[in-house]
Amino acid sequence: RRLYFDTHALVCLLEENGFTTQQSEVIVSALVKIMNTNLDMVYKDMVTKVQQEIALQQVMSHIGGVKKDMIILEKSEFSALRSENEKIKLELQQIKKQVMDEITKVRADNKLNLNLEKSRVKELVSFHYFLHAQQDRALTQTDRKIDTEVADLKTMLESHKLDNIKYLAGSIFTCLTVALGFYRLWI
Repeated sequence: RRLYFDTHALVCLLEENGFTTQQSEVIVSALVKIMNTNLDMVYKDMVTKVQQEIALQQVMSHIGGVKKDMIILEKSEFSALRSENEKIKLELQQIKKQVMDEITKVRADNKLNLNLEKSRVKELVSFHYFLHAQQDRALTQTDRKIDTEVADLKTMLESHKLDNIKYLAGSIFTCLTVALGFYRLWI
């Protein structure tokens, strides 16, 4: 081992300050032993360049394996996400068709009800023509009833429309959330 100070100069310095030659040599010898012990402890904790390169190669091989696993996982998850997205699209189209059929059915029922109500009002008017006061009251009540039913039907149609829009928006946001989740996993 190399010493980073001149031991003879230290012995001479100690002798000049009143130590005997034997005392000076013992002190310098003790300092050298302490330094060697400290250096041994430091060298135990140190890694050689070869060991460092081996560890680096092991880490790089682990990183390469993880990259391969990530690529495989990304491809499989992406294809699964794509197939799930296609299923959701088909379900949305089916639901849209069902909703449109339901709306058409409700409209037809409403038209039929309105036509029946109108024909009933006309019959009442023709049958009770001579009772003008009763006719006005019946007509007013019927008009109110028709207006109320029309308003109720319009409200119901708007409610169905809003429910359909909420469901479609929820499905779209769910798809987007799943897509963003996978996107976040890739990054």
